[in-house]
Amino acid sequence: MRMLVVDAVNNAKAGHPGMPLGMAEVGFTLYRKVMKYNPGNPGWFNRDRFVLSAGHGCLLQYICLHLAGFESVQMEDLKRLCKFGARTPGHPENSETAGIEVTTGPLGQGVANAVGLALAERHLAARFNKPGHDIVNHRTFCIMGDGCAMEGISNESASLAGHWKLDKLTVIYDDNHNTIDGDTELAFSEDVAGRYRALGWQTILVEDIHEHPGKFVKALDEAFAETEKPTLIQVKSSIGFPSKKQGTSKAHHGTFDEEDVEGIKAALSWEGREPFYVVPTVYEEFKKKAKEAECIEEEWNIELAKYEQEFPNEANEFKQLLGNIISEGWEKVLPTWSQSDPVDATRSYSEKCLNALSTVIPGLIGGSADLASSNKAYLKDYDDFQHKTPWGRNVRYGIREHAMAAISNGLSLHSSGLIPFAATFLAFSDYMKHAMRLSALSRAGVIYICTHDSIGLGEDGPTHQPVEQLVGLRAIPNLVVLRPADGNETSGAYKVAVRRRDSGPTVIALSRQKVQAHVAGTSADKVEKGGYIVSDNSSSGSDPELIIIGTGSELCLCEGAAEKLRNDGLKVRVVSLVSWELFDEQPLEYKDEILPRSVKKRLSVEAGSPVGWREYVGFHGRVLAVNSFGKSGAYLDVFKKFGFTVDNVESEARKLLTDQV
Repeated sequence: MRMLVVDAVNNAKAGHPGMPLGMAEVGFTLYRKVMKYNPGNPGWFNRDRFVLSAGHGCLLQYICLHLAGFESVQMEDLKRLCKFGARTPGHPENSETAGIEVTTGPLGQGVANAVGLALAERHLAARFNKPGHDIVNHRTFCIMGDGCAMEGISNESASLAGHWKLDKLTVIYDDNHNTIDGDTELAFSEDVAGRYRALGWQTILVEDIHEHPGKFVKALDEAFAETEKPTLIQVKSSIGFPSKKQGTSKAHHGTFDEEDVEGIKAALSWEGREPFYVVPTVYEEFKKKAKEAECIEEEWNIELAKYEQEFPNEANEFKQLLGNIISEGWEKVLPTWSQSDPVDATRSYSEKCLNALSTVIPGLIGGSADLASSNKAYLKDYDDFQHKTPWGRNVRYGIREHAMAAISNGLSLHSSGLIPFAATFLAFSDYMKHAMRLSALSRAGVIYICTHDSIGLGEDGPTHQPVEQLVGLRAIPNLVVLRPADGNETSGAYKVAVRRRDSGPTVIALSRQKVQAHVAGTSADKVEKGGYIVSDNSSSGSDPELIIIGTGSELCLCEGAAEKLRNDGLKVRVVSLVSWELFDEQPLEYKDEILPRSVKKRLSVEAGSPVGWREYVGFHGRVLAVNSFGKSGAYLDVFKKFGFTVDNVESEARKLLTDQV
């Protein structure tokens, strides 16, 4: 294994060999002796999950996958480390390599992902296991490094794991005392194990791992015997072992010169062998493991069949979850609203949608970062997920936005049909932005519910009033952002979010202030197009003189202004651009139909950053937006200050109509 690390890095002239060299005993033990998996069926449900939070050490996992017999990592893939189009990218990606559970890279994310995977196992076991039938029974393993231990997200998520008593979670701490810049003493002197004990974890110290790898096996036995706490195994390793850079930060990344290669070969009794050589006996040993795995999976299938006979209803729901199947017609439970319904905030319309969906989507699970009462993200007919009620579908994350998002990724990527939602204020999405980015990169179908979506939230002031957050989220590839204007568009937003659960995450941005339940002309079904015509008094076949484009709570202002302009005989079209991403995906013919290129007079109205709107209004259009931070005050006063009133939208429109094109 160590020589494959050296050969792959030198061949690629890139990579991070230090951790794979230092943790080879750990990787081998997990994949050869401990973990339950089937290389012939990487997606088998009851497999153990492994997460490499120290993602730069991906060679360790690639080599283990190769030796274990995973088709996704052939010898040619090891030779193509970090190459364009390779199945062995520079950090592990679940969408590129079968056997990789989650996409990691930014340090600490994997620890939170592992907590999410362990949460999923505990939750499903509580819902479906019966006496004598443990159809959900697997463990989650995670390797983290010193960098992961420093990142705040690992502490947030470890705090929750200790609170939830996730005893089937084992985190292995590669304590090698080195980061990129040097020895950890530069910036890190805390007692990591002591901190984890304070968080409610069992901690085990393993020293002399290179001389006595059996100590790690004993540590795992001790971890498995613990039934009340997650376990941190602190492994005292030597980064880069046994190169001449061993024990220093120079071993973190980079290649090995000829002298060092010869020295490593001598230390490992590997002289005279060609690069990328594997002793045939090693393959044979791992083939035995694969045969054992096939038997274990077959035994599980037999057990599942027995379970199905004894508990047909539970088995049917379980198999639907695993197949990611939702009952046909699920959309029909989503509420519809009329113009006569009382006004309310879109966060409240969202609450009704979420609770309606919970009755037909058994995989819906999630929660809020201590804001459930404010962002209305709570399933009223279900318990909280806690140590004593792990079947609960409401997850109380506390004030831990970053961990919430990354744990949600783990829930989604458990690949058991769970659809996680994570809720906070839109301004606080900045706390979890990187985890949201990884949701998109790894195609995790998380539903992000972001309320208090503009300066319209009022009194809390500019620290809580999002301005640049919408455009920041819209810039993330494969993340769909929807800002519904009323109840019906909110229902449409949830349709989109659930339907795209296999392809990526969705953000639903919702208002605190009240809006009409149904703005005339809006449509839940048309939300999937991203943008559509809400109203237009132009005669059939002719273009309007002016197009007003709005989103969210500002759409009703657009309609109010349009009505006043129409009273003066002007031809005005109002467009709801509820999702830029979905609209951009539409055929050119459709986009031209909604926003005809011949109509140069266009006005966009959104109480957020102007960045990006020029693409939709064109060079000759106008953008009514927020160019500074907000202000504290009653929301109507704040809206008036920044020009978000019917009268000002009308005024901007009239100015636009007099502009010379």
